[in-house]
Amino acid sequence: MFTFLDAEWQNKIQTRFLKYVSFHSTSKEDVNKIPSTERQWKIANFIFNELINIGLTEVTLDENGYIMASLPATSKIDLPTIGFIAHYDTSPDFSGENVKPIIWNNYEGNDLLLNEETKFYLRVKDFPELKDYIGQTLITTDGSTLLGADDKAGIAEIVTAMEYLINHPEIEHGKISIGFTPDEEVGKGADLFDVKKFGAQWAYTMDGGEIGELEFENFNAGSVSIHINGKSVHPGYAKNKMINAGLLASEFNQALPKEEIPFLTSGYEGFFHLTQIQGNVESSFLQYIIRDHDLNLYNNRKKILLKLIEDFNSKYGKETFTIEIVDQYFNMKEKIEKCMFIIDLAKNAMQEVGVKPKIKPIRGGTDGAQLSYKGLPCPNIFAGGLNFHGPYEFIPVESMVKATEVIISIAKNIGKFPSAQKLIS
Repeated sequence: MFTFLDAEWQNKIQTRFLKYVSFHSTSKEDVNKIPSTERQWKIANFIFNELINIGLTEVTLDENGYIMASLPATSKIDLPTIGFIAHYDTSPDFSGENVKPIIWNNYEGNDLLLNEETKFYLRVKDFPELKDYIGQTLITTDGSTLLGADDKAGIAEIVTAMEYLINHPEIEHGKISIGFTPDEEVGKGADLFDVKKFGAQWAYTMDGGEIGELEFENFNAGSVSIHINGKSVHPGYAKNKMINAGLLASEFNQALPKEEIPFLTSGYEGFFHLTQIQGNVESSFLQYIIRDHDLNLYNNRKKILLKLIEDFNSKYGKETFTIEIVDQYFNMKEKIEKCMFIIDLAKNAMQEVGVKPKIKPIRGGTDGAQLSYKGLPCPNIFAGGLNFHGPYEFIPVESMVKATEVIISIAKNIGKFPSAQKLIS
């Protein structure tokens, strides 16, 4: 096992991460611009200036909030350009404003009282994975916001790794491109990402969860909007006349497979997930996301929905139900399988720094899924956080340290993989 980072560098990672989470950078659904919120510009400008200050080159921040920069090669031989990517927005699922992190040194394996006033606890019985981090330094929320480790931990790790390589020019590596995106949490992080400008042959998103995660399979994903047109009639005279759109919304949802919901699925199992329901007698609206790793199963979910719409319109009248299905992203496995040596490189890097790789499918998506279909193969590596998108989120500092070491190890070991040499143009 080789360890790169001493206490000074570990402190840099922690300090950098705490600075990033102080910025309110929550993105917003259903906004037709990128970034979706003005508040994201503050952290974007901060990171832009930071990259210049640590000595990176070709540092840019474009009109849509995409940050890119380069670390020039130090290798005496030609090596392919690789990239590392993370996102700086946080999820709109929970408040990301006025984050007050709490640092727990030498965690003892006990329940953590995060907020004395509200009696908000992070309890071991609810989150037994806490026991995996006894003796480590944990950073938690105060119970009133999310933390933002998704994905400000990834940014802290990438920036610190680049700073380390700048300060250690004796480590030979090829050119490294880094990119930070807005709006990943609302599914738009890769929409305006300029792959040609980025200039890498492949990249890694540092956007995974617990230590050791290495992922090159993700869901095929779609969003579904269903509008229901009712007929409002005075309830006293409604017999055989009223069409209650609210009741039809409930009936439609009950017609879907009851076992195929997030609460009852895991691993490679897909689902229908009701994310929004609203309405009244006259009009109702249902919003779903649909997910499956297998493309045929994913397409079958779309067929199930379309058939239900047909059946309900046959029962209640033409155009009572209308549906829109939008494909959001596809499983990057199809693209990564053509260059599996990039997974081997990441796996070996983890092993070199003493981390056991945990290769598993993502039950979600990352910017890397869309980027892989734009011609930039982009698997996902752990950033170290757990319980994202809510007040129970936490991250062990030691996991951030290991993620940073993995980045450095990947950079210095590319030349050991003959398959990488074939990508040099």
